[in-house]
Order: sequence, then structure tokens, then C-alpha cells
Amino acid sequence: MPGLAYAQGGGAAGGPGPLVSMMPIVLMFVILYFLLIRPQQKRAREHETMVQNLKRNDEIVTTGGIHGRIQTIADKILTVEIAPNVRVRLDRSQVASVSGGAREKTKEDKE
Repeated sequence: MPGLAYAQGGGAAGGPGPLVSMMPIVLMFVILYFLLIRPQQKRAREHETMVQNLKRNDEIVTTGGIHGRIQTIADKILTVEIAPNVRVRLDRSQVASVSGGAREKTKEDKE
């Protein structure tokens, strides 16, 4: 029959195989992995390392934006001085970043 046309475009073979039809989904997963999942895992590892390496007199910033200096460290709890004679207790995991080590005492601190 010369007037017969194949709508699928695959000819008499029946179209593309299952591997070819799943390729866009696999490609999307690979792209998501490298753009979203892998960087997030890397940030989580870096944060965990930073939290484990906290030490006394480190100046920190909490996830709430409070700046302070670590006074004491327990297993999961830190005591942080946020102003002269003002100390708060917080969870280790709430430390967003370390902004510096032990700062040098200035004239104001000595008085």
C-alpha cells in the first residue's frame, strides 16, 4: 500500500526503544544531582566540620544573627557572651559561622 504513512516516525520497527524514551528523565536527574543535591551535601559536611571544631573564645554568628564569643562548650550546648556580662546558652547546631578566633583585648575590655 503506497499511501500508508507511519504517524510515530519509527517506521515498521515500532518506534524508539524504552532506553531512548527514558533518557530525558535520567538526564534531568543527573542535572539535578550536580546542581542541587551535591552542593547541599557539601555545605552540610562543611557546617558539621565547623561545628565540631568550635573552641572557647571563637567569635561566632548564630542563625538568628546574634554575634558573640564562646565562653564554655558542652556536648551540644554552648554558652555565648553577647555583651559584657550577658550570656546565653544555645545549641551547637545554631552556629551559622565563625567570624574569628580569640580577639585581642582592647582598652575597653581591660576596664
